[in-house]
Amino acid sequence: MASVTAYTLTSALGIGNAATLAALQAQRGGLRCQALRGGGSTWLGIVENTDEPLPGTLRRLDSRATRMMELALGQDDFLPSVARARERYGTHRIGCFMGTITGAQGNAEKCYRENDPKAGNLGPDDRLEVFLQLYSMTDYCQQKLEIAGPAATVSTACSSSAKVFCMAQRYIDAGLCDAAVVGGIDCVNETFVYGFRSLGLLSAEPCRPWDRRRDGLSIGEAAGFALLERFPVGLDDISLLGFGESVDGYHMTAPHPEGMGAEAAMRNALRSAGLKPRDIDYINLHGSGTPANDAAEDTAVLHVFGDETPCSSTKSWTGHTQGAAGITEGVLSMLCIKHGLMPATLNSAELDPKLRTRFLLKNMSGRVNRVLSNSFGFAGNNCALVFGAAS
Repeated sequence: MASVTAYTLTSALGIGNAATLAALQAQRGGLRCQALRGGGSTWLGIVENTDEPLPGTLRRLDSRATRMMELALGQDDFLPSVARARERYGTHRIGCFMGTITGAQGNAEKCYRENDPKAGNLGPDDRLEVFLQLYSMTDYCQQKLEIAGPAATVSTACSSSAKVFCMAQRYIDAGLCDAAVVGGIDCVNETFVYGFRSLGLLSAEPCRPWDRRRDGLSIGEAAGFALLERFPVGLDDISLLGFGESVDGYHMTAPHPEGMGAEAAMRNALRSAGLKPRDIDYINLHGSGTPANDAAEDTAVLHVFGDETPCSSTKSWTGHTQGAAGITEGVLSMLCIKHGLMPATLNSAELDPKLRTRFLLKNMSGRVNRVLSNSFGFAGNNCALVFGAAS
């Protein structure tokens, strides 16, 4: 399996890995209460400092989403790491796979909200080919990083930027590239906020996964990236040990009540990695905080791992970052491995007695060799990733 030679995350926890780790260690979440334009309020995980326009030739792709990506790519030695990979393999041997649900759609909403679309007026900035074309996220990434290998945008709901790891690994295994940049981006927008509220899935409180009184999710935003290479380049490189996917198609928005698709994805990931359930030290749950999702995932985890493996939901820290959830929780999983940390679930106070996994309400420290990270999307688009420390 591929080595992860660089990674970075920008979310409501902070810009870059150091800020993210500091927030985790201090048990300081990123959710803040925000008033909604249509009335009421909810808790959102917002990234600050996204006001700087893109420079020069990238200006055509300028949006809040690409500005957030620009922030992320400038952290954690990521740009120099990709530059070194270009020297090793050549620009055409580095792939680029991005996961997103709405890309820069928030900018399109702004055009409609502030102008007169019925009269054909979307204002001075009506670049809908950028704002509504999901591939513009991958286009920006390729141009910024000066890479020209195989490229694709994955949009499988909330598993989008987990599945890019699977796609990159397959391209590397097939000999179509020697390395790949994978990532995810989604920004808070009204489609997410009012869409989830219309489904009865948006909480008015900070989300509280596994809690007896959980009543919905909190929305967040993030941009994250990882560089996968065929061979390790450093002694402490983390490995993508395995991955598993499934599509159960049980319902457009609800999970299978017994977690059948989630269970299949986790079993496939363990099989891909050549591991047994007991080999996993910590599980980063999908853990959205909705009654049905948490119950289904709890059942699936119990079927595969029993009730001894520590697990928690980091969505209580960042909010549900939608198409960026896979990369967000993938990077958090790698930070857990590197720093020997199993993060608590925030906001949850009284665990649902019907849920029986070993659910963490306080940070735990200790050696973490292998982490399984779950990302489950609408229509049963499920993905599980296994990351491991350098052997």
